[in-house]
Amino acid sequence: MSQDHSLNPENIHEDPAKATQEGKHKFLGLWFFLGGETVLFACLFATYLSLKDSTAGGPSTQDLYGLELVFVMTVLLLTSSLTSVYAIYHMKNNNFKKMQLWLGITALLGLSFLACEIYEFAHYITDYGFTFRSSAFGSAFYTLVGFHGGHVVFGLSWLMALMVRNAKRGLSLYNAPKFNTFAIYWHFIDVVWVFIFTVVYLMGMVS
Repeated sequence: MSQDHSLNPENIHEDPAKATQEGKHKFLGLWFFLGGETVLFACLFATYLSLKDSTAGGPSTQDLYGLELVFVMTVLLLTSSLTSVYAIYHMKNNNFKKMQLWLGITALLGLSFLACEIYEFAHYITDYGFTFRSSAFGSAFYTLVGFHGGHVVFGLSWLMALMVRNAKRGLSLYNAPKFNTFAIYWHFIDVVWVFIFTVVYLMGMVS
């Protein structure tokens, strides 16, 4: 007899994302993955800090960075983390439509962040000639910030795939862990950006 994965009044759990063994394994596996990602980003931060003054006569951090756009990007990404919290809250209360709504808002905020980052890179390239090959500083900057942007792209692709694939299926004990692991991954991306905002932009403007 097949296991009932539906979320109905007779089959509601306090945390549907961890109600099954598969859900618990997904949760644990994600944390192992994020542990490796943390080490990788730590290496990129260390590389950036060691090379940020190697400008090869090109623009420096103080020439490039401005807080206005970066502040807007930070607000967008941190707000998207909050909306994903609302989505998971509604998931745990078995409200699929509201969960999808807040996930859709999360996706829009993430896309807005990416648009701002693309504009930022284009501004540096066209106005300052600051490219990946300009200097060691350029290589370190675009690798670190661009790698984070790549994680945002992956997260948005993951989110949209989940939303489209499960639009007609509703919420179940089978797909609830998938939404939950996405939300944790998205929070990780936001935490990394807070470090980028502090280490790259704020420290770069005062150094």
